[in-house]
Amino acid sequence: MKTRSPVSRSARFTGGPAADTAAFTESVSFDYRLWRQDLLGSMAHARMLQQIGVLSRAEFKAIVRELDRIGREIAAGRFRWRTEFEDVHMNLEAELTRRVSAGAKLHTGRSRNDQVALDLRLWLRDEIVGLADDLRGLQRSLARLAGRHRDVVLPGYTHLQRAQPVLLAHHLLAYLEMLERDQQRLEDCFFRLNVCPLGSGALAGSTLPLDRELVAKLLGFVDANGRPRLTQNSMDAVSDRDFAVEFCAGGALLGVHLSRLAEDLVLWSAAEFNFIRIDDAYTTGSSLMPQKKNPDVAELARGKSGRVIGNLVALLTLLKGLPMTYNRDLQEDKERVFDTADTVRSTVRVLASMLRKTQVNAAACRAAAGDPLLLATDLADYLVRKGRPFRQAHHAVGAAVALAERQRKRLDQLTLAELRSVDNRFERDALKVFDLDAALARREVLGAPGKKQVRKQLARWQKRLAENR
Repeated sequence: MKTRSPVSRSARFTGGPAADTAAFTESVSFDYRLWRQDLLGSMAHARMLQQIGVLSRAEFKAIVRELDRIGREIAAGRFRWRTEFEDVHMNLEAELTRRVSAGAKLHTGRSRNDQVALDLRLWLRDEIVGLADDLRGLQRSLARLAGRHRDVVLPGYTHLQRAQPVLLAHHLLAYLEMLERDQQRLEDCFFRLNVCPLGSGALAGSTLPLDRELVAKLLGFVDANGRPRLTQNSMDAVSDRDFAVEFCAGGALLGVHLSRLAEDLVLWSAAEFNFIRIDDAYTTGSSLMPQKKNPDVAELARGKSGRVIGNLVALLTLLKGLPMTYNRDLQEDKERVFDTADTVRSTVRVLASMLRKTQVNAAACRAAAGDPLLLATDLADYLVRKGRPFRQAHHAVGAAVALAERQRKRLDQLTLAELRSVDNRFERDALKVFDLDAALARREVLGAPGKKQVRKQLARWQKRLAENR
């Protein structure tokens, strides 16, 4: 059985595509999500066609009126999407033409090639703005958690081994820095995608006197001074998906950052750490073991990073062998972009909500940070202040650690005589190094986890986040 689309099939064909071909090639099942952007683009294109005399004023008004009505029907769930019309563009055009005869003129001077490039840019613009707001929400949740527990001290880790003491707030603020770089990458992506491709046609523009600048202004493709920003090469305009790759690349790196945060939360909530308690609303139980409380939300946040990394790789692979200009392969770009946007935005939002209800076990954190081995480097710094070269000081403290292990003592339980047996520059005040609060107070280099520095950084972030509401 064959079908025939009166819109997308020209007189060049004697019949419609085979049913399995139609099913294989349709994209409306996923690109329907571009409907709002497609309608906006069509309205702007219609205004331009009226300006250059292709449409009469009455035809323009009728087209815009019906496009607006179609949009309201879609929003209300009353619009019927038909796979025989292949994609979102043909569905909307067919319905418009059924209602208004002038709708048949709307495609003048444009192709689905530049139309979809426009729609995807418009859609991504909206998603980037929304994701930026979501990221601010996560940053605020991190800043609030840091602010509530600004004096909590816990071990910092390298190689997942206890390394040196830090403030919990300092650890959390590290993620704000990561997320801020993600924000900046989104801003960069927005700038490069905010260029209007409409008017490029299938690949070679149009013989009609299209006013591309008018369309760009109507759709907000302008610079900071309100000047229209237009693609400069019609072939590049219809085949370019760099902006989609940039978004997916930024989404993949954001996914990695979210995964690292989730991993810390998973570890900290384990009984072996017991640093935090995740609210019951963001955990699940076991189908077999009644005592279990699993950090499933954090684990899924960690796992979903694989999806967005995969989307980036899929999109790069899709593009790498395409000749100029448009090829049907590009139909496969949208699901990758859609999934990346959906995944990172939902993950950011749920982590922000979870952190708002996460409790901190300050006593357990401090007990873990109280391990004197975390201050072994401070003991080496003590010798440096006494005139020892750092490498010699490092060797001496390593010997002191080995001595404590042999005697089954904590490092801070070695006597002065035992310390002097590894380096005669140790004096009685050496044991003061192991005062945890004093050790943190000494860390006042810019960017360090000392209390004064952390309070300063926390205040900076709180002000910045308040300004970006």
